[in-house]
Amino acid sequence: MSLRITPLTDPADGPHGRRLAWLASDADSNPLGTAFLRLLTSPGQAHLAELTLNVHPEERRGSVGTRLLDTAVAAARDDSRRCVVAQAGAGSPGDHFLSARGFRKVLTLRFARLPLADVDAAALDETVERAHPGYLLTSWQGTVPDDLARTFAASRRAMDDMPMDEADYGRVVWDVDRVRAAAKAIDDRGDHLHTVVAIDTSDGSIAGFTELVVPGDGTGDGQHYGTGVLPEHRGHGLARWMKAESIRRARADHPKLGGLLTDTADGNTYMRRVNDRLGYAPTHTTLQYQLEL
Repeated sequence: MSLRITPLTDPADGPHGRRLAWLASDADSNPLGTAFLRLLTSPGQAHLAELTLNVHPEERRGSVGTRLLDTAVAAARDDSRRCVVAQAGAGSPGDHFLSARGFRKVLTLRFARLPLADVDAAALDETVERAHPGYLLTSWQGTVPDDLARTFAASRRAMDDMPMDEADYGRVVWDVDRVRAAAKAIDDRGDHLHTVVAIDTSDGSIAGFTELVVPGDGTGDGQHYGTGVLPEHRGHGLARWMKAESIRRARADHPKLGGLLTDTADGNTYMRRVNDRLGYAPTHTTLQYQLEL
């Protein structure tokens, strides 16, 4: 089969990365597959490239995926990347494809969903209203308020030691500009960002946070973007407390919302336990692979 790989112009460039794209087609210009390679540019992540590769089901087990992969890997090498990461569902064609082509499994992600119609409202209220001496909850929608911007950016280091098994995902460096830019990106696409934080009452600093993104029309499923507690504030049940409040607010603010989605590294037993106790049910497993260049 005659196979052509065509570079495409991708408009998805952003402040923390740029993306390359390719289309695989046959002699009659029928599309057979695509590859996208995101080259991260943030400090601490400039060694990484993220690969997304898709091949039409009828064209799998041929040369389409291999040719697209070879093209993307060559581009990563040309850009002095040290590794390429990709994800695939456990047991999927992508799982078998990556493992057969030199990628190493480095992380297992467990996905779960909380159906909001099944939430025990009384138990949720009890969890939120339980006293946590020395802390209080506050929340906002969209961009962080100016008076909390610096401490919120500083609280993002709570994710630095998140269990990631063998994955080399670098270290994301957050500042006020970055947290505002992230909120703006969500708003620009029409979705709603909800943030709940635990405040240390001794100095007014943020001890932990949880973020939830809800579709713009308030239907379907919301997606948890991250929950973290600073090391010096762990052991007080803040993660469950914040996440319970996030669930309660989602139910109140978006009555047509169907559920909430979350994903957690298999090795992050604490957060998996938090999700279990809040009623999240497992849905599927995704594997992250890594290719050293």
